[in-house]
Amino acid sequence: MDYSNLRTRLHTPGWTAAQEQTVLEPYTYISANPGKEIRTKLIDAFNLWLNVPHDDLEVITKVVRMLHNASLLMDDVEDNSELRRGQPVAHAIYGVPQTINTANYVYFLAMQELLALRDGNEGIAQGNEPGRPGPHDHANLCFTYLDELLHLHRGQGMDLFWRDSLTCPTEEEYIDMVLGKAGGLLRLAVKLMMAKSASNVDYVPLVNLISVWFQIRDDYMNLQSTEYEANKGFCEDLTEGKFSFPVVHGVRADTSNRQILNVLQKKTTSVSLKANTVDYLRHHTRSFDYTRKIIIDLQHQILAEIKDLGGNKPLEKVVAALAVSESEEEDPMQGR
Repeated sequence: MDYSNLRTRLHTPGWTAAQEQTVLEPYTYISANPGKEIRTKLIDAFNLWLNVPHDDLEVITKVVRMLHNASLLMDDVEDNSELRRGQPVAHAIYGVPQTINTANYVYFLAMQELLALRDGNEGIAQGNEPGRPGPHDHANLCFTYLDELLHLHRGQGMDLFWRDSLTCPTEEEYIDMVLGKAGGLLRLAVKLMMAKSASNVDYVPLVNLISVWFQIRDDYMNLQSTEYEANKGFCEDLTEGKFSFPVVHGVRADTSNRQILNVLQKKTTSVSLKANTVDYLRHHTRSFDYTRKIIIDLQHQILAEIKDLGGNKPLEKVVAALAVSESEEEDPMQGR
């Protein structure tokens, strides 16, 4: 290469399809093994009310899916996870640096996708041609995007702080964290859908309720479900040292006993030690009973809210598919 007149050759860096494929490999890997697409099902269900144009809904769904998978790449690094959806985590294959870079890159790609959304209603109101974005349309969508990503990272930051400093939050602090970390992506989806809809109904309160219910249920199932064990490992939250909802209750139900805190601090992979902790939560502090009652109460609140909003069979179906049974549970740890 001749460097004698380099200035004339310098321009915006070129980028090939092969380079793009290389940078996206960790993301492509996790995307090739999709989960249950719960958020996509929820988006489709909310669209019964919001009736967003098909092309715009496709963009919103794609943006949320990209953000979800990118956030999972980061979560697995931050939690030192070994399995995701029953497969080795991406950073175990591609390394931590490349996985982090890819996740961050996808955050920006998702924002780039967001710019494909056009607010025809606002464009007409501002004297623009129908279907063409007005001067503030993209800015408003990007502000919504940035706002929810800030909430997501704040929630994740507090979750990591509690874990790494062995600080048990209150239930109120936990709920605030969940609203940011777990609620951000679904709330982003519904806010974008509301911006593209002729409806003036605010569905965000219902989204927040669903988000809290979903995360508490996820915490409960992580320590209860054999399906979760197959996909993520046995009681992975205990190995991560995570202050999940049952753990928060268990720690605070008997502050004189540091058994749970000591196990969390060890980040143990011992099946027997984790099984003993589950037994403590089940029988000593009754944390699973408490958590289950909260989940069932939230299920009732969600269904009542859906009814008040006029009913939504697809959304009710999603809730029913995820609902924790109100009948007495079997002990999934018996015989282990």
